[in-house]
Amino acid sequence: MTALFQTTRIVVVGDVMLDRYWHGRAARISPEAPVPVVSVEMDEVRPGGAANVALNLAALDVPVTLLGLIGDDEAAGRLRHALQIHDVQHHLVVTAAPTITKLRVMSQSHQMIRLDFESPFDAADATALAESADEVLSSASVLILSDYGKGSLDAPRWIEAARERGIPVVVDPKGRDYLRYRGATCLTPNLGEFEAVVGVVHSDQELLTKAVQLIQTLNLTSLLITRSEQGMILVRADGSSTQWAATAREVADVTGAGDTVIATFAAALGHGYADDDAARWANLAAGLVVSKLGTATVSARELRAAEGVKNGVLESEEALRSYVAEARAAGHRIVMTNGCFDILHAGHVAYLREAASLGDRLLVALNADASVSRLKGPERPLNSLRRRMEVLAGLNAVDAVIGFEDDTPEYLIDVVRPDVLVKGGDYKSIEEVVGFSQVQAYGGVVKVLGEVENLSTTRLISKIRAPQDSSTS
Repeated sequence: MTALFQTTRIVVVGDVMLDRYWHGRAARISPEAPVPVVSVEMDEVRPGGAANVALNLAALDVPVTLLGLIGDDEAAGRLRHALQIHDVQHHLVVTAAPTITKLRVMSQSHQMIRLDFESPFDAADATALAESADEVLSSASVLILSDYGKGSLDAPRWIEAARERGIPVVVDPKGRDYLRYRGATCLTPNLGEFEAVVGVVHSDQELLTKAVQLIQTLNLTSLLITRSEQGMILVRADGSSTQWAATAREVADVTGAGDTVIATFAAALGHGYADDDAARWANLAAGLVVSKLGTATVSARELRAAEGVKNGVLESEEALRSYVAEARAAGHRIVMTNGCFDILHAGHVAYLREAASLGDRLLVALNADASVSRLKGPERPLNSLRRRMEVLAGLNAVDAVIGFEDDTPEYLIDVVRPDVLVKGGDYKSIEEVVGFSQVQAYGGVVKVLGEVENLSTTRLISKIRAPQDSSTS
């Protein structure tokens, strides 16, 4: 399978950190003070800050070189080791300051406290780091500046060096002094960061006006502003804009989401996508990463799966396989059912709700039009496969739908290997359900759910046609 974003190389420069997590149980209150006692059971480390941006690129199979400042300490060694595991090339300059470390104490997925270990870097260290610009940018397709306000970035020098080579510069900004980013290609602030610079925004029109003013002041090409549950908006120098709704199924943690956005956006730009297409990819990635706990990344496989689902509709077998793999990686229990679903009625809705309650994701496989005709007669279906898929995908209970050409879904069952296979109707036993032996063989569960009395597509069609039939007899 070809890489999702085939780009030469992306260079990331910025404030690298070590994110450290102590996981344990908090079962009692300390007798010394009214605070929980956490019995630490696991010590986890992850690269954070600019290093997490680099990890996101590596997860997307994009070659990346990371530059930043560290200390001469144990944390630096652990950071280097973690980067090496993920095949991230790096040039980390050792300074007198400690490696920036954020320690989070976690209990049952809840953050109890965060402890930060850091001291400001000297301006001379940032200048020394920027001396690498000529060498590292010689083979770069995009430069990312990941600014966390810790002093690692001589932003004007990096931007100048990139502009001289015609390399796009994407910046994750910090603070209120955006003038140091003048001449960059695109800035990716969240709404709060944007408002800290331009003032509170009261409407979409005001946002656009202030965004264009900022773009002109800083000589940018665009601004990509993330707006939490409102998704994101890309504003260009000419005043045009494109918006995307948030795609997250559920939000577990927004930590590091900005890193995922800038990494994916830059990767897509480097691949040759237009800025609006690059932002669309970034929005998809953001929706995936916020469903994960802690500083996380999105893999190329997960992003392919998200791209393959068009408003809940899986467009191909490859999209199905990616979707299933992503669900398995997330530890989700997959429920699968199948049928014609020609005219959606209350019985279908009740059945699908009950099916969805048996797991984390409900996948519905729909007989293609020719298959429905063979099973139901030449006058069926009344609605095309595309329309049936779109209707089902619009239900809250349904997570994804896919069509199949055969008369039975046996092949798809082999592909999905659902944890639960469900059918509705008047089956006398689960052994009658197509796919029973397949699912039973690998330890899955087959269930037959009841149907709503006197409700079926065939009965509905008969009732609709009855008056016409009687009038012509």
